[in-house]
Amino acid sequence: MSDAYAQTNPQVRARIAALLSGWDRRVLHAVADREWPGAEPVLPRLSRSANHGLLWFGAAAGMMALGRGARSRRAAVRGIASLAVASATINTVGKRSVRRARPVLDAVPVIRRLKRQPFTTSFPSGHAASAAAFATGVALESRSWGAVVAPVAAAVALSRVYTGVHYPSDVLVGAALGVGAAFAVRGVVPTRSQLPPPGRPHADAPVLPDGEDLVVVVNRQAGSADAAVPVVREALPLAEVVECTPDELPAELGKAVGRCRALGILGGDGTISLAASVAAAHGVPLAVFPGGTLNHFAYDLGIESVDDTCRAIAAGDAVRVDLGRFTPGPDGGTGHFLNTFSLGVYPELVRIREHWSPRIGGWPAGVLAAALVLRGEHPLEAEVQGRHRPMWLLFAGNGIYERMVPTPGHRLDLANGLLDVRVVHGGRWPGLRLLAAALAGPLSRSPVHAAQKLRQLRISGLAPGTPLAYDGEVAEAPRELVVDKALEALTVYRPQALL
Repeated sequence: MSDAYAQTNPQVRARIAALLSGWDRRVLHAVADREWPGAEPVLPRLSRSANHGLLWFGAAAGMMALGRGARSRRAAVRGIASLAVASATINTVGKRSVRRARPVLDAVPVIRRLKRQPFTTSFPSGHAASAAAFATGVALESRSWGAVVAPVAAAVALSRVYTGVHYPSDVLVGAALGVGAAFAVRGVVPTRSQLPPPGRPHADAPVLPDGEDLVVVVNRQAGSADAAVPVVREALPLAEVVECTPDELPAELGKAVGRCRALGILGGDGTISLAASVAAAHGVPLAVFPGGTLNHFAYDLGIESVDDTCRAIAAGDAVRVDLGRFTPGPDGGTGHFLNTFSLGVYPELVRIREHWSPRIGGWPAGVLAAALVLRGEHPLEAEVQGRHRPMWLLFAGNGIYERMVPTPGHRLDLANGLLDVRVVHGGRWPGLRLLAAALAGPLSRSPVHAAQKLRQLRISGLAPGTPLAYDGEVAEAPRELVVDKALEALTVYRPQALL
């Protein structure tokens, strides 16, 4: 029985291979014989533009430039990461596993052929893998951008058969590998939709259809205010929208909170932090409309667009969150923060970045600020929890950040009562020390970096004029202060689930 199977099995494999090969050639010739209106000037050029992933790098750059918010940026980065994994897999394993010759071009019209024919093996198609990986990676992060990219990716895959450089099975297997690469990347780095929005503790909030009894205060100088305000007015026609300058914000928030059932705020993290302190003091829920550059607090709530906030308002979905505070604050009372409080090089970095960003742009200003700040200034001297120490940075986060890179990561719980405290010790080479701290684990200890979960932080011995930063705002620190949290002090709308 085994001898018969051994003799039959190679015959079966040979027959299956012959059937697939025959199907490949028939489809290739059918594509070559068919007239494709408008395809001759488009598909060969599209196929060439995808060489070395250039088309997809350009698409990612366009998404970052034209897209609104972090979702577009994440979709672009995920698409490129998926492409990189697919390309590495194809070139290191795929091409070397099956050395298949390219199709004979006799049946393909000359006008369709590429000027430079590929010299690598035919199976699988690297272009199809890259196209499918990029499109799938983008779609996993943003359905809207995925819908834009998918037809282009399909056209690139088709172009490889159309121009005669691949058999159809090369393209199908390459596309399948590309999709697999995108899901592999998602397995390592989850998409935003896989991270649950903070659901504890749930809070009752007014259901406000069409924004009735909602007052939305808008910081006119917020990065996306011009684009977001018309969307708010259209989505919430019964809401009152008040636009003001940053100097007018405290007064307008004070007036708005007295005539509304819920307070809305459109701006960056500093603007939202100010509105949060007003809303918490008056016991009204806060509706956050992200309008700044980073929008850390909104994104940790699961809010990435005006539509997300409108869904939460219409359904009355809300949670209670902690409010960070430091005493004494800038006005002698209590200062509040939703995201981060820091001393050391970060406040100076924020100051320089804010000075230069209107002139050269946010990202170049950040690079310039880091270069200027880390040239070798003297460490900060202070007593922390009664212990004197020199340090380059003291950071306190409102809640525990899952990972710490040069900018804070994601928080899964905004009501845990804890401060995420990080200290980068003083010494030589502040840039390397900050990098080492950024690469360290969330609660690691090292010669240059320490991290703890605390409920209260006492700081004293600060020199006059020492700057502090809270949610992107910079002020002068008092000689001593206490950092802690007002537990579940703020009710804020947030959608039940990310879409």
